[in-house]
Amino acid sequence: MDVLAALGRRTFLRAAAAVGVGGIAAATPAAPASASAGILQPGRGPIHGKHYLRSRPDEVRWGYVPAVGSAPVLRMRSGETVTVDTVSHEGILEDQGRDPVAWFARHGVSRHEVLADAIDIARSYDRTPRNFDVDGPHVVTGPIHVDGAEPGDVLRIEVLSALPRVPYGVVSSRHGKGALPRLAGGAVPAGITEAEIMPPVATDGRASGDPRTYGNVSIFTPVRSKRGKLTGVLPPATFPLAPFMGMMGVAFASAASPTDPLLNSIPPTLGGGNIDINLLGVGSTFYLPVFAEGALFYAGDPHMAMGNGEVALTAMEGSLRATYRLTVVKAGRRGAPAVAFGYPFAETADAWIPIGLSDPDGSRDGQGNDLDVAMRRAVVNALDFLEGHLGMDRAVAYAYLSAAANFEVSQVVDRTVGVHGVIRKTDFN
Repeated sequence: MDVLAALGRRTFLRAAAAVGVGGIAAATPAAPASASAGILQPGRGPIHGKHYLRSRPDEVRWGYVPAVGSAPVLRMRSGETVTVDTVSHEGILEDQGRDPVAWFARHGVSRHEVLADAIDIARSYDRTPRNFDVDGPHVVTGPIHVDGAEPGDVLRIEVLSALPRVPYGVVSSRHGKGALPRLAGGAVPAGITEAEIMPPVATDGRASGDPRTYGNVSIFTPVRSKRGKLTGVLPPATFPLAPFMGMMGVAFASAASPTDPLLNSIPPTLGGGNIDINLLGVGSTFYLPVFAEGALFYAGDPHMAMGNGEVALTAMEGSLRATYRLTVVKAGRRGAPAVAFGYPFAETADAWIPIGLSDPDGSRDGQGNDLDVAMRRAVVNALDFLEGHLGMDRAVAYAYLSAAANFEVSQVVDRTVGVHGVIRKTDFN
């Protein structure tokens, strides 16, 4: 079921305000501040990186991430910048008809306001067969080979810009997923009643086998400019946009098949992937341990806004043009905290962000989604950082975390759930 959240044909409008283009400390000059042009078709509008990667059907994986040993679609040197045109999966998925022109037209979006690469992927993607009930939903762009990266290194990913490519997004809730799911066999999760499951049980049409009749809910979300800032519109609410990439990763698993469950795009792993931490926007730095020659970086799952938890299943999904600086950090060299050589870690201008995952091996040996496990790992990683990077006594660091740090639920919907800590840098000035 599609739910029209617009107030009329022209309630979405072209984004005319700047959407964050920032610099990184000790980096070369960042791209100049620039307004999104409203519709950033492939190759048009501002491209801030030295390299540019489109999302062509033969340069993306739909529902799966690259394996160790995958052939790269782009090569670059460590320390260089790259702009990636990412494509949102919302509007092109099978339960929406796999026809973005027709789907968005129902919400007042003309054909020229639909991205050409989204149309091409929906119509032409054939690298792997699509199974809506098994595959991940994400359009994954890459991988990018970074010269000099070897297993045991860290890839430092600096987010330099994130421009909305369209002035609209989609928030979806699907049966059997999200924070209030109907479990396998019709079971009801602990803590809620069957009447509190979302979407309602009575609308669950999965038995038909046709995704178009599953009863999933996709809510079109236009973008407006309010007092010079971009906002999403879900009447009667408006909320600020905060673009970030839900998926930034490096090749982690070896697999003989491109659709091996270990490569499913849904669960995040030690190689990052669908990490869904809303602090990883412009000006942030994400550190990932390297498991493959060249690191094999990829990106996808672009978000225009997301609340912690991502409870309905998706964020406000919308295609972004993101620019990154990718730098290889060798063990023993400056440029990455020690904890990042074994586990994803992040920082912003204001905070250090230790990360915990409930099952960091992804789908290997089953799937764990216990938030308690993710919380404990986030705390241990925070202690390792405070002790190893800042020289803090571990017992004192434990007390500090309890007194002053915040631990937030990253997301509860990606099979592997996540918790991240927020440690204020000003506490250590």
